[in-house]
Amino acid sequence: MAFQFRTAFIAPSSRVFGRGELVIDPAQIANRYLRRFFITDFLAVLPLPQLVVWRFLQRSEGYDVLATKNILLFLILFQYIPRFIRIFPLTSELKRTAGVFAETAWAGAAYYLLLYLLASHYSWTRTYNKHLFWEVVFSIALAILGLILFALLIGNMQTYLQSLTIRLEEMRVKRRDSEQWMHHRLLPQELRERVRRYDQYKWLETRGVDEEYLVQSLPKDLRRDIKRHLCLALVRRVPLFENMDERLLDAICERLKPSLYTESTYIVREGDPVDEMLFIIRGRLESVTTDGGRSGFFNRSILKEGDFCGEELLTWALDPKAGANLPSSTRTVKALSEVEAFALIADELKFVAGQFRRLHSRQLQHTFRFYSQQWRTWAACFIQAAWRRYSKRKLAELRRREEDGQVDDQGGASSSIGTTILASRFATNALRGLHKFRNRSGSELVKPPKPHEPDFSVEG
Repeated sequence: MAFQFRTAFIAPSSRVFGRGELVIDPAQIANRYLRRFFITDFLAVLPLPQLVVWRFLQRSEGYDVLATKNILLFLILFQYIPRFIRIFPLTSELKRTAGVFAETAWAGAAYYLLLYLLASHYSWTRTYNKHLFWEVVFSIALAILGLILFALLIGNMQTYLQSLTIRLEEMRVKRRDSEQWMHHRLLPQELRERVRRYDQYKWLETRGVDEEYLVQSLPKDLRRDIKRHLCLALVRRVPLFENMDERLLDAICERLKPSLYTESTYIVREGDPVDEMLFIIRGRLESVTTDGGRSGFFNRSILKEGDFCGEELLTWALDPKAGANLPSSTRTVKALSEVEAFALIADELKFVAGQFRRLHSRQLQHTFRFYSQQWRTWAACFIQAAWRRYSKRKLAELRRREEDGQVDDQGGASSSIGTTILASRFATNALRGLHKFRNRSGSELVKPPKPHEPDFSVEG
């Protein structure tokens, strides 16, 4: 139970994509254990039979023997329930991770029968010879078999440690080469720290294994199934891809490349060409735009697991009239933590987009407008501008009604007073027009332009 409070676990919410995120926070680990198996383990380890026996020894009377025996039997059977509840899932998990214990059920049953015979010293005869020859042979054979199995275990452990040492040595060689190169090029300390942090993060995530090389070396059918398992759920999170058929989804999954980014890394800056579209597996990113540096305009959003960025590239790829020049990014995307993602480069996305134009253009346009960060920003600014115009118009009508009411109340006054009121109304209208012109100029200054909308129905 003490180890359960210190055993890390993988968050179930992070298992949707990739390997999942390991939770090492002691508070979260303790909270999870207390909510799940603490009561079951506590009931299973309570020394209730020992307490009953101790109480019987303290008060050893003849008429208490039967009652004590019944209570002891009941407690033992009762504690078997929580123990079975805990042992059964642990055994299933052990078989799932370490493999099947025996090839057939009979082999496993024979093993456990032999184990219990040895442990309980049980024999099928009441009187047996304690010095039987075959018993000595059996014990010797069992000892030799145990030594052989132990030798095999030591050999496997040695092989595993050697393979791990080889990987560590390769990592040390690469790190030494990287340090020598940075020293030769006189890189500043900040850049050196960023390179070291990236190498360390890459090693922790891959353990020196080239995942892309392993997948590409497999047969095409197996490679497609693996990519489908890793990426299909992630690709379906993109609304523009959820209506695609299975063949096109497989084409996208096969072209996704794994990417790693460390904290404070800029994936793309506003105004730079967008050369890839990212599908985030794990981590958090900050997406910021100033609409080309306009004063008074700022928009910020947080991207997390299941989100994507680089939709400008998707607009470019879906437009059959787009040129060879890559689109410029409308946002600056920065990693707030270590990020693991899948990348779809421009050429591969252009190929897939050529097959994607078979969908209904109106449905595609509505979906793209709703989920695009660029369109969302423009729509928010458009709604704000319309609301401001409506508020100013209502305020102007209210002021005009108040002024008309004042004129009606002062209808019997002298002409000089009427002239004064007319002059004040003229000055008020002039000032209102001046303020309206200034506000309109300011609104037009910060209002972003309407994003480009490609015609998806045209065949390229």
